[in-house]
Amino acid sequence: MEKLKTPFVPNFLIGIAGGLQYKSFKRAAKQPRKRQEQTLREILDFAKDSVYGKEHHFAEILEAKDDTELYSRYQQNVKPNEYEDLRPLIERHKNGEPDVLFPGKPALYATTSGTTKEPKWIPITQRYLGDIYGKMNLAWLYTMIRNRRKVFAGKLVSIVGKVVEGYAPDGTVCGSISGFAQKKCPQWMKDLSPYPFSVYAIEDYTARYYTIMRFGIEHNTTLIITANPSTIVEMQNNVNEYFDQYVEDIENGTLNANLNIPDDIRESFKPFMKPNPERAAELRSLKAKYGIVLPKHYWPDFQLLTTWRCGNTKVYIDKFKDSFPSQYFHQEFSYYSTECRFGLVIDDTSNTVLCPHMHYYEFVPAEDISKPDNEKRFVQMHELEEGKRYVTYVTTFAGLYRYNMNDMVEVGPRYWNTPSIHLIQKVNGIVSMTGEKLHERQFIEAVGQVEKELNMSLKFFVGFADLDISAYRFYWEFADQETSQEKAELFTKHVDELLKEYNQEYKTKRDSLRVKEPVTHRLQFNSFETFKAQCIAEGLRDGQFKLNLLMQDEKRHEKFKKLVK
Repeated sequence: MEKLKTPFVPNFLIGIAGGLQYKSFKRAAKQPRKRQEQTLREILDFAKDSVYGKEHHFAEILEAKDDTELYSRYQQNVKPNEYEDLRPLIERHKNGEPDVLFPGKPALYATTSGTTKEPKWIPITQRYLGDIYGKMNLAWLYTMIRNRRKVFAGKLVSIVGKVVEGYAPDGTVCGSISGFAQKKCPQWMKDLSPYPFSVYAIEDYTARYYTIMRFGIEHNTTLIITANPSTIVEMQNNVNEYFDQYVEDIENGTLNANLNIPDDIRESFKPFMKPNPERAAELRSLKAKYGIVLPKHYWPDFQLLTTWRCGNTKVYIDKFKDSFPSQYFHQEFSYYSTECRFGLVIDDTSNTVLCPHMHYYEFVPAEDISKPDNEKRFVQMHELEEGKRYVTYVTTFAGLYRYNMNDMVEVGPRYWNTPSIHLIQKVNGIVSMTGEKLHERQFIEAVGQVEKELNMSLKFFVGFADLDISAYRFYWEFADQETSQEKAELFTKHVDELLKEYNQEYKTKRDSLRVKEPVTHRLQFNSFETFKAQCIAEGLRDGQFKLNLLMQDEKRHEKFKKLVK
């Protein structure tokens, strides 16, 4: 294995550019109330001449004398938005119309799952890419150096989405913002990758994981970047299954001919491959010594892993917590979504410190979630209370105004005067084990469609996310109680296929094996009535009884497990 080199160039460049952005972040954190007012004014000024800005009186809002009046005017003129409220305006952008949500047109779109079967197309402006996303990335890289000085001394393995997934009607590219950012990263960072960027265009996930790890294991890798910790589990599963083939490929300078990789992509790997019998011999000796070969064996100098560590991720992290060498640092990826990167994690916690100079934030206390919008209390960032839970709303330089993230967060300690937050869970009927964001509405629609397709009627149904097996468990009470397990599993298979059509994040997680095949259960006769009676017997008032049909709720799940045939 190659010896680590002193990362002088990366540390110098990031120390200057990233250090500058980190200092800006620190200054903003000292006076968050002032910077939030400035940020909202900048966003409104940026978009005041757009269709949305004129219709919602951005110019008049900007005439406010202080921050209190500014926020009051903003709330009076702009109602809270879900994606579906903005979809018609985004469609106008997609069809080539400029100046709708913001000046000009989007530089690109990033897609993610929505509450309906139509995906969200999140517009990304050039200003957002450069002044927000780009600068936050520099500060983020700087935090890595602060945590591990040798983080860029070896190779970098990263998992990002495809740069091009499609095009809007006007020709604007639709793809992954993380993929776009990596493609645009400086040459010194591209040189740290052990494989070409084309690896992310491999559609077959087994082949993609194989290729990434075949090249990653050949080298002295010191950094892995991937949002989902479930990806680490699947990458190691690939190692366990194909380790001997990796070694053969490394020894001969080849890439498994049986992999489902298009010829043009396969051709792009040739400059990265040459026979390496010395490394192959090292890897064979590791397997002979340990049996199951883990990252701490094949990457003994590994420095830093960055993934999500909050929300539902613990179950995946527990599966590899002892797999890496003792000196490595596991850095929280931060509270981050397609719509917005909320801030930076600066220590060994899962707390994301908000960036008051990048976005404008609002929060609704958890106890107000179920209230109508006009009755919800909206609080400002400086009003957040440590230990309390809130739902997040964001206004950005990319056309999202008072946008409901449908995320419940908990407030942590302050960095200087700025609160930190960490994700607890999705809300409002959205379930997400590993980023799939499956909506109850999608589940209900899929079940209804399959009932028609297969002519199989249900009396009741419910679904639960099971984190232990990273799969959904679907419970069906068929009108025909004689329905066989085989037919019930056919019903599940059709629902699963429709959910892949309705929700691209679900499809991606299923195809990549991060969400496993759903499990089928048949329920007893009158299962819903039995469940409700149990809840009321335990003290729940009849008028308070409410049941979502897609949940992550172990207490309720245990009750349904006892109602299975």
